[in-house]
Amino acid sequence: MRHSIDERDARRLLGGGPVALVSTAWRGNHNVMPCVFVTPLSIDPPLIGVAVHPSRHTHDMIKFSEEFAINIPTRELLHHVQYLGSVTGAELNKLELTRLPTFRARRVDAPLLEGCVGWIECGVHDAYAIGDHTLFVGKVAAASVEKDAFDDTWLLDDPETRPLHYLGINRYAVLADMLEARIPAPADIKRDVEAGEAQVGDEEEAARRREERESAEGQRDRG
Repeated sequence: MRHSIDERDARRLLGGGPVALVSTAWRGNHNVMPCVFVTPLSIDPPLIGVAVHPSRHTHDMIKFSEEFAINIPTRELLHHVQYLGSVTGAELNKLELTRLPTFRARRVDAPLLEGCVGWIECGVHDAYAIGDHTLFVGKVAAASVEKDAFDDTWLLDDPETRPLHYLGINRYAVLADMLEARIPAPADIKRDVEAGEAQVGDEEEAARRREERESAEGQRDRG
C-alpha cells in the first residue's frame, strides 16, 4: 500500500549509498564528519561534490582550508561512524577521542583514516549555497584504494572490505550480491532504434490521417 511521506524525507529514498568520512585540517586542528551528501560531478576534470550544512564544524574547516579528504569506511568502523556524526568537532577532538589511527595524505593536509578501503583527496574548486547547505566542489588531487576491495568496481568477495552504506537514522548496510547485467549488442541497439523510428513514423502517419478525417468532417458539418 502506497502512502505519502514528508517532502523533507524524500532524501531517505535515495539512501543506501556509501557513507563517506570527510576529514579536514586547519591551523593544526583536525576533524572528521560522516557525510552521505556526496556525489561525483565531473569526470574531466574529476570533480566531487560534498554538501555540508553551515552549522557543521566541517563546513568552516573546508571553507578556510580549501581542501578535504573523503574516506570510505567498512563495517569495522560502524560504531565509530555513528559516534562521529553524533558529536561536534567544535567542542571535542574527535580523532583523539575515538583513537582512530591515521596516515598522511599525498596532496592535502587532511589526515586519512585507517580501517577504510578508499581515499579521495580534494582541493576546493568552487562552493555554492544550495538551499540550506553549501555544496563544496572538490577537484580530485589524488585517490587510492585497498586493492583487495576495489578493481574498477567494488569487489564483494570479503565482507570485511565492503564499503559501509548508510540507510538513515542509525541503520547501515553492506553490499551482498554482485549482479551483472547483459550488455546489449550493437546490432540489437540498431534494430531497436530502427523499430522505434518506424513506430514514430507510423504514429505520425496515423495522426496526419486523423487530422485529415477530422478536417473533412468539419467541412461537411459546415456545409
